[in-house]
Amino acid sequence: MLRKLSMAAVLLAVSASMAVAADMHTSGPFMGPKANTGTVTHSKENGMNVLTLSADFKVPDTPAPHWQVVDSKGNTYLLQRLVIKGDKYNQKIVVPAYVADVAKVQIWCAWAETLLGEASFSMAVK
Repeated sequence: MLRKLSMAAVLLAVSASMAVAADMHTSGPFMGPKANTGTVTHSKENGMNVLTLSADFKVPDTPAPHWQVVDSKGNTYLLQRLVIKGDKYNQKIVVPAYVADVAKVQIWCAWAETLLGEASFSMAVK
């Protein structure tokens, strides 16, 4: 009986992790003059769309890098500032509900109004 319960718990854990993995999408690599390392992952957390930069992402050394997303219709949304304070940065953000989907993630310098790099998903994520 204990063995059957253990096996059921393992199967439940495996199926739950597969469900989470099915809701995760990783972009291609960032490409651009200043943001050209790492990727971004889209996931769902508590029903919200979340974007997370990979551990190998390097924050561009520019005055005001920001998260920016582009939806499948080409609409652009300027979001949070990337650098918070000192060497800390917003590695993870929640995509606002008014953004229908995300086709690309861009790192945008709001001070110079310049695209620093972008990473695209193979298809728009919701």
